[in-house]
Order: sequence, then structure tokens, then C-alpha cells
Amino acid sequence: MADRHGAGMDPRVIALDVGGTKLEAGLVDHDGAILRRVVASTPASEPAELWETVTRLVDEVASDAGPVVAVGVGAGGPMTAGGELLSPLNIPAWRGFPLKERLSDHLGIAAYVDNDAKALALGEGWRGAARGVADYLAMVVSTGVGGGIVLGGVLVDGAAGNAGHIGHVIVEPDGRPCRCGAAGCLEAEASGTAIAEITGRPAREAPVERRVRTGTLVGRAVASVANLLDLRLAVVAGSVALGFGDVFIDAAQAELDRSACLEFSRGARIRPAGCGRDGPLIGAAAVGFRGHGLVVTHG
Repeated sequence: MADRHGAGMDPRVIALDVGGTKLEAGLVDHDGAILRRVVASTPASEPAELWETVTRLVDEVASDAGPVVAVGVGAGGPMTAGGELLSPLNIPAWRGFPLKERLSDHLGIAAYVDNDAKALALGEGWRGAARGVADYLAMVVSTGVGGGIVLGGVLVDGAAGNAGHIGHVIVEPDGRPCRCGAAGCLEAEASGTAIAEITGRPAREAPVERRVRTGTLVGRAVASVANLLDLRLAVVAGSVALGFGDVFIDAAQAELDRSACLEFSRGARIRPAGCGRDGPLIGAAAVGFRGHGLVVTHG
């Protein structure tokens, strides 16, 4: 393997996106360019098989990678503070799994782990639709709903690293039960999982009225965050949000306009994420660079 700390070359990180259906690893430079990418299906069986798949991917990316300074990981939660122990709801094989420590020991470099939606927030501020903006919300509307918040150019972590969980903002009092134990959460009403349960078919086949309804509920949640935190931009990614297209965005914006009426929140906008399919890897890379002290989101 090439010297990971070589002089005269721009630093790079190994980025790892841990998803319920696929694992993706990439080599990303300090300009956000993805130099190499490998993908595998997420094993649904034993923790050891899952770990072996992860190591195969990162080893393939690390081969002759140059000056790699860190590993950055975006994964579903929950996780303990600092991403030390991982228990993704969408990966039953891992409960309290020490991915951060295991990756660091395996590759011999520092590893940094964060929630995938917070990683998205970093990536969108670095290379995406929130570039140059100091205060914004980034969110994923997909199988589930997650979010990350940047205020004053700094990603908000929270006491245990779980800040920004917009999926559990209540948008329908006495609404559908949520797996968190509450009722009427955005995730219970507008996620891909919820849409499939409501309509009896995959979210991608949802009728127009359900797409409009989903956008409206997302706009309602964004308005609450804009009113609470004095911000005017929400960047939205995920298979539901992007797959539903303009119908979703228009409905979300209309509800945001209706519900964000304070002087400082009026005019808040919802925009599609700018990193596209590269978002998960760019976000994971931003987690790695941030941990190493090389990248911060700023306005």
C-alpha cells in the first residue's frame, strides 16, 4: 500500500456509506472529487459477514490510495456519542458494534463515524446546494427520515450526537404510531416505509395526492425548524423526496410559505440536494475531513 501520509499530495480520505441495502466505499480528495468507488449489497446475516464485506471494500479502495489521512463513515443510527458504538435500525446484524475502533485498527488510521443525515449536511455545505450558506437544515426523506443542522457554519451535534432528528418532529397530532413510541412523527407519516404501509404499494408508485401530502408534511416540519432556529434554507435528499420530484418540492414549499411567517423565517426555501447520487460518499468524506480538522462547513 502506498504511503498514506506522503508529502506533496493533497490529503484524501476513505469514505464509507453504511446502508441497509448497500455498502459503498470511495476514495475522496480534498476538493470532493470521488477518485474511486466500490459497492456491495449489505449482508443480512451475521455481524462477521457484514464486517468482512466492509473490510473488503475499504481494502480495495485503500490499495495504492496515496496520502489517506482518515476514514469517514455515514451510517444510520442510533449510535453512542462520537459514533463509538453503532446500532443501525436498518441493519439488525449490528447492535452496539464498535465500527469506529475496528476500522481504525484495521487500516491504521483514525476513523470518524456520524449519522448519515448529519453527514449529508456536511457534504451539502461543502460541495452541494448549501455551499456558502452558514445556517441551514439538510434532510433525507427515504425509507426513513433524518436530518442534520448547521448553524453559524458549524454542524450541531447534540449531547449524544443525535441533533437534527427532524423525522421525529410531530406533524400530525394523534397521527400514526411511530417506532420511536410517539405518534404523528414525520417519519411515521411521510417516510417511504410509511407511504408503503398507507397505500399498500411501494413509495415509488404512490399516487399524486400522496406525493402532495408527503411534501406538505415535510414543509410543515421544515417550517417548525425554521421558526425555531432562525434559518432560511432546507436541502432535501432521499429516494422519496427526489423521486417524487417537483410535485413534492412545490407542495413542501407551499406549506413552508404558509407556516413560516415570522419576520426571520419568512421566505425560507426548500431545495433539492446538490450532490445527487454522490451525496452519501461526499458526506462520509466530509465526516472524515472534519474529524481530521481539514474541512468545516462555513458560510
